[in-house]
Amino acid sequence: MQVWLRLLFSTIIILVLSSASASAEKEPTREEQLEERMDYYVKYASPTLPWYYLAAVDQFERNIQQVRMDIPKKEGPIAIHFTEEFWSGALNPNTEDHSLVSLAFFNGNGRDGNLDGHANPEDPDDALHTMAMYISSYGYSEKSFKRALMDFYERKETVNQIITIAKIYGHFKTLNLDERVFPLPVQNNYSYRSTWGVSRGWGGRRIHEGTDLFASYGVPVRATTYGQVEIMGWNDFGGWRVGIRDVHNTYHYFAHLSGFNKEVKEGDIVEPGTVVGYVGSSGYGKEGTSGRFAPHLHYGMYKYNGRTEWAFDPFPYLRLWERNDKYAK
Repeated sequence: MQVWLRLLFSTIIILVLSSASASAEKEPTREEQLEERMDYYVKYASPTLPWYYLAAVDQFERNIQQVRMDIPKKEGPIAIHFTEEFWSGALNPNTEDHSLVSLAFFNGNGRDGNLDGHANPEDPDDALHTMAMYISSYGYSEKSFKRALMDFYERKETVNQIITIAKIYGHFKTLNLDERVFPLPVQNNYSYRSTWGVSRGWGGRRIHEGTDLFASYGVPVRATTYGQVEIMGWNDFGGWRVGIRDVHNTYHYFAHLSGFNKEVKEGDIVEPGTVVGYVGSSGYGKEGTSGRFAPHLHYGMYKYNGRTEWAFDPFPYLRLWERNDKYAK
């Protein structure tokens, strides 16, 4: 009896492991996922609607779904979410209506992208075709794209974020923009520890929203990500500082610089490793104030969720990027 039980148990274990192995083999790689998304964007793009406009809206939706609980997290290649009123029509009593006839009757915006006779917001073809038709109805310029986004999202900050994502995708002509680097060249002498949440010594009762990396004056400060330079100039707290926004709704903040790379300016698209400035001790006063503390780089990260933007601890990411850079060397 015990022999048969052992055989039965062994068979079950083998079947479970085989099933898990088969599932793992079927899991698409990151490159395959991006390739599938790109195929959809190109399919519904046109000479007057660039693929990176559609990609930017889809990526923004994917970003906010990862950090908000009030929006369903869509599975599959297309993450764009529509309200029931937008899709089915404000006066439509059937909020899950997929009928093309009744959607037209109630002025719903849902469209049939795969020509199966239904407009289903969960179908990636239908969702992307609907967004493409909506954007195109406003015209074919960047100004009309912004107007369509404003009417759809009703937030200027969201419009700006999506435009930034579109410009980054359009510049690099790819979705594969995951590379990150440490903000200081790892061959230089520097030190840092977790300084998240400690009290600040100037500017009122505030907590430290970032990590301080101590290094000598003039050590190059590098962009950690693919992104667009959103801010470059003076701040009474941060001194000479640079702000870069990426395709993941994350704002990267570099402060207390001694100066900037003169070849980089606001609005420029940068890549990981681009020198944007140099370590200094500026800030804590009117423009030009410097030397009130030891030279260091203040590095912060902020996430935008479609409603608000908040700081989060960059220390774990810095450790990972530092290790990757050192390993690459």
